[in-house]
Amino acid sequence: MSLRALAIAAVLVTLCGGLVTHAQDGFRFKSGVDLINVTATVTDDAGRFVPSLTKDDFAIFENGRRQEISHFSNERTPVSLGIALDASGSMTADKMAAARSAIDRFIYDLLGPDDELFFLEFSSSARMTQGWTTDRGLISRAVARVDPVGGTALYDAIARALPVAAAGRHKKKAVLVISDGNDTSSSISVQLLRQQIRDSEVLVYALGVDGTVRSESSSRSRPPIGIPIPNPFPPSRPRSRIPGLPPPIIGGGSSGPWNRPTGERVNPDALREVTDDTGGRTEIVRGFGDLQAATARLADELSKQYSLAYSSTEDKDGRWHPIRVEVRDRRLTVRARRGYTASS
Repeated sequence: MSLRALAIAAVLVTLCGGLVTHAQDGFRFKSGVDLINVTATVTDDAGRFVPSLTKDDFAIFENGRRQEISHFSNERTPVSLGIALDASGSMTADKMAAARSAIDRFIYDLLGPDDELFFLEFSSSARMTQGWTTDRGLISRAVARVDPVGGTALYDAIARALPVAAAGRHKKKAVLVISDGNDTSSSISVQLLRQQIRDSEVLVYALGVDGTVRSESSSRSRPPIGIPIPNPFPPSRPRSRIPGLPPPIIGGGSSGPWNRPTGERVNPDALREVTDDTGGRTEIVRGFGDLQAATARLADELSKQYSLAYSSTEDKDGRWHPIRVEVRDRRLTVRARRGYTASS
């Protein structure tokens, strides 16, 4: 065999080896075929999570065409999760005590031991105060150091958390935002934030607290708690749009129509516009006394989700490619990411 032929053969072997490595570790093929990862949450008509479905119960469509599911798991998988807590001046001492107690119970009692976490606080700006760790004590101490003051840069906080969450070591990546108010201080436009969300695989969850603290102890003790089952999240308000196109982008920045003056209540429609594309959700709770139950529902959801993937051969055209996930039992409801931007 000539030296030229040997060189070509060596290059081919190297490329094939790289292809297999990427397919196993990053679920991404370099030959123009991408493995699109989808996390799906299925609930019944009472809002209870349905954990025991099989691959044959699901169908995935991209651009209206059914795709072959090449990867499926109904086992709990570890999550790389960022927690972003409102540290604005509206977070009074009793609100903050309730938030700290809820976060402590969430991270110590409800998450898995392999889940990794980071913590970010936000007021007029977003600040990362604890990077990736599995040490729950480090997260708890970071939360305890929060000193509320200033405005509410909620959208900036999500934008700051997204790339950090995307770099997490687990395949499932998520951000949880806890806030008692509306965005008043962000510099990022809503259009740009929505684009960043569509460019990532990060699930975004928002817990909006609409009210004050009810009678609930803010003790640091962590007794076991039950998980309320009915209606874990309110349905999104239906929006009319052209099939095959992403949901409309409305508003932008701190002066857009989504925002209200400082001190007003949370805006659930604005939060849902940010969370729903990702397969995450927004839940509005009536007071900080209900935050314990809300975080319990989220932990239950994270433990009962389905991991699916399919190979896409669509062009890297920089456009939005809508995804639809269906389940065979039409009585069930499935929630998953609504699409992805096919960038190179």
